Amino acid sequence: MFAKPFRVKSNTAIKGSDRRKLRADVSAAFPALSADHVSSLVPNKEELNVVKVYTHKGDAVTVYVLHRNPLFFEAEKQIYPTVYTLWQFPDLLPAFATWPPVVQKLAGGADLMLPGVVVPPQGLPEVKQGDCCAITVVRNRAPVAVGTATMSTAEMRGVGMKGRGISVLHTYMDTLWAFGDKSGPPSISAPDSEELATEEQSEEGEEASSGADGDLTTDTCCPDLQELSLNPGEPEQEEDRGHEDDGTEEEEEQEDKSPQEQMDALLLHCFLHALKCKVKKSELPLLTSTFLRNHMFSCCPNGKQLDIKKSSYKKLSKFLQSMQKQHHLVEIKELNKGVESIVDVDWKHPELRSFCPPEDSVSEEAPTEGSGDRDRPYHPPEISALYVVSARLEPLFQDSQKRKGAVLLPGEVRTVVTEYVKKNELVDEQNKNYVNINPTLCDCLLEKSEYQEVDRLKWDDLFSRTMARMQQCYQLLFPGQEPIIKKGHIEPIDISVASRGSNKKVTLIKNLELYGIDPPAVATALQHRVQASTVLTPLPGSKDRVLVQIQGNQVQQVGSLLLDQYQLPRRYIQGLDKGQKPGKKK
Repeated sequence: MFAKPFRVKSNTAIKGSDRRKLRADVSAAFPALSADHVSSLVPNKEELNVVKVYTHKGDAVTVYVLHRNPLFFEAEKQIYPTVYTLWQFPDLLPAFATWPPVVQKLAGGADLMLPGVVVPPQGLPEVKQGDCCAITVVRNRAPVAVGTATMSTAEMRGVGMKGRGISVLHTYMDTLWAFGDKSGPPSISAPDSEELATEEQSEEGEEASSGADGDLTTDTCCPDLQELSLNPGEPEQEEDRGHEDDGTEEEEEQEDKSPQEQMDALLLHCFLHALKCKVKKSELPLLTSTFLRNHMFSCCPNGKQLDIKKSSYKKLSKFLQSMQKQHHLVEIKELNKGVESIVDVDWKHPELRSFCPPEDSVSEEAPTEGSGDRDRPYHPPEISALYVVSARLEPLFQDSQKRKGAVLLPGEVRTVVTEYVKKNELVDEQNKNYVNINPTLCDCLLEKSEYQEVDRLKWDDLFSRTMARMQQCYQLLFPGQEPIIKKGHIEPIDISVASRGSNKKVTLIKNLELYGIDPPAVATALQHRVQASTVLTPLPGSKDRVLVQIQGNQVQQVGSLLLDQYQLPRRYIQGLDKGQKPGKKK
């Protein structure tokens, strides 16, 4: 939850009534705390601040801060302690132990996998699914992470300690911890029996898994494992003990370079990657701006951001001139006044032929379904209109065993009405395009003013009146998931352009979540495409939706992303006509 920086919405001193409510909530959530302990955490007179923040995924979280350190955070009406609180009360939550190298992975956003859990001789703590849990490291009871159990202890044993065990919310070394005084965990010794067990397990080479970021295995866990430092400033100690997964020779070389040299190297990497894997000969001549936006940005490795201004070149034109004059990789010409294009590429150049693109390189052109399934490609949902049987129409649907509240597809509604008409022999003998109205149809479909005037209806009118008197809803069907049914009409994705200070334009996008699209993923993709800043803000009047804002009139780019990459039907996108017209600058 706090693996990436969050945005602070407000920071205010807590009111007296809120202080009392917080004290009651803490006592109810953590009954192990005595009244004196609760009073020390939520004192009467000392200044206690309430900080409302939005995480990078758009979640609204309330943080309670005392003496500069966050003590509790509240998300979805559930209160959790921070590591600062757990260092004062290490036995407040049931704790699961793991190996020190795993902590770095947890701080990066990974969950704790069951193969990485060290089982003490007394067994695992008894928890239920959804219970708040702490995570510690072997030989030290000071918690380093807080999360919720994905299954009960019995289920953990039943699956053979495989799979995801703890869904991590907050860790030592994440941005919430950095919001405090950044102190390190204290050293709280474990019981002798637990130390003996971890010694035996370390000699056997216990495996530690870190989940989403890949498995991390300690091939030879040495007896000095308890001496591994958790301080972020001392990574060498882990490397000296053979944990090569956390650092490579390339990373060490990168650290020796200045930030400008690192950006130059990244720029060259993305340039070669784009030429070798993205650009086709048929695309030439290719605008340099298009080459940067659509190809180079998509070749930037995960976790890094391409910024030409931080390189020694400062401008794209200077970089490309260097690639032309010094490396002889491309030929640049100004085909139109002030507009440069790549007109030729030396595909047989040794530097280009010898370049090996990374196997795990992921383009921003591969959108994903959500934060939990980053590796699964996005597929648009199948959207179906549905109709709910109302109390007024219940007599019409009784023969088909459809009662009030039954949900039907349009075709099913037509079938039920047709069967009713035929069963009751209501088809007009003179003109089979008409249906005679009996008392049931009169009560269900006619207005009071029509009772004496209308004695028959056309088939189409019969169907349309029936559906008009039913409550409408819609069904979303994502591949491999259970159908989702919601009331009303589905709102289209809304794209609009607004003016900010000095008549600057911004593009606003909302309702992405309704179609299973992750707003942060769209913001990142657009940021790469147009090289403009994006902001995620909660949508006013909605608890679970986020508004994506990007600088400039980017309607065409947003439309291209949603239509081409996310493959959404045009009818579900509103505002595509607000794009900047060719030849006009707004």
